[in-house]
Amino acid sequence: MVLHVLRGLFVLLMAAVGWFYLRLTWRAMAIALFVGVLFIFVDVLSPRRKLAVFSGVMFGLVVGILIAYGLSFPIQLVIDQVFVTIPDRDPGEPVKRATVEFVRLVVAVVTCYLTISFTLQTKDDFRFIIPYVEFKKSAKGVRPFLLDTSALIDGRIADVVATGVVDSQLVVPRFVLQELQDVADSGDKLKRNRGRRGLDVLAKLRNSGDPDVVLYESDDAAAANRGGDGASRSVDARLIDLAAELNARVITTDYNLNKVAQLRGIAVINLNDLGKALKPAVLPGERMTVRIVKAGESAGQGVGYLDDGTMVVVEQGRGRINEEVEFTVTSALQTSAGRMVFGRMSNGSAAPSEG
Repeated sequence: MVLHVLRGLFVLLMAAVGWFYLRLTWRAMAIALFVGVLFIFVDVLSPRRKLAVFSGVMFGLVVGILIAYGLSFPIQLVIDQVFVTIPDRDPGEPVKRATVEFVRLVVAVVTCYLTISFTLQTKDDFRFIIPYVEFKKSAKGVRPFLLDTSALIDGRIADVVATGVVDSQLVVPRFVLQELQDVADSGDKLKRNRGRRGLDVLAKLRNSGDPDVVLYESDDAAAANRGGDGASRSVDARLIDLAAELNARVITTDYNLNKVAQLRGIAVINLNDLGKALKPAVLPGERMTVRIVKAGESAGQGVGYLDDGTMVVVEQGRGRINEEVEFTVTSALQTSAGRMVFGRMSNGSAAPSEG
């Protein structure tokens, strides 16, 4: 979008240059428009890359002006030589000066456009050519964090942020928020509760005020809203591409996303791995309440889920499906794929004996 606007302004500016110097020759405006359209055509056929930030535009503009200033001296010499070679048809000093100004202005517009366009399309290569020159989106802290849907539903990110160890900007892409809203509007009660929990966690993070939480509208998300190519891509793929664009780290609990991001060279913080390195959230002997939703794989087992999606396997809970039961935690298993809690029915909540 920015490149299209830049190209349109370039053509209009070339036409204005020709119109301003129309007193020199009526062909000036036509020549300026032709040169502008020619360079637009060349630029469109060149490989395109993603848009850079404002710093890239300013860098290209400064370089273009410097190049135009350097070329102004040979332009003066060349035009002087041209007028010297035709002494019998010398139109006079005013026309000569106007010609020099016209050519200098055209060269300045062309060089500025080319340097800005080149900077926008090759910004990722500048660090290899000019050390320490990069065009990245600025953010608070060293590198921003991208929050995945699973991390918001999990909820532990709010507790991590509350400790004050996170000082970088938290970025929630619009397509992640949309997926969270879709889960919250699901007809399945369990999914609906998880989606609402994720929205509550996001609201809590935004209300905390520190660190900054930004809802980011990427170019890919905008294309998806218009029904473009982004609409057919998965949220995980778009999240990885956005992390590469922003040079950000991804916070997730999704095991598959963790592995794919690592293959792409994206830094990932898995809350499950983080939890495994810390004290378990539940301890053996702790009493908890859960709703049994289905039978377990082994005889007599019932399976339920906590609000954050943690699976709970309760011994002797098969006969209490669709009921709230109290159980005593016997063990907890933390893996990269998630957390599982094992427990035994409390005496007062034991399932009735059959027969």
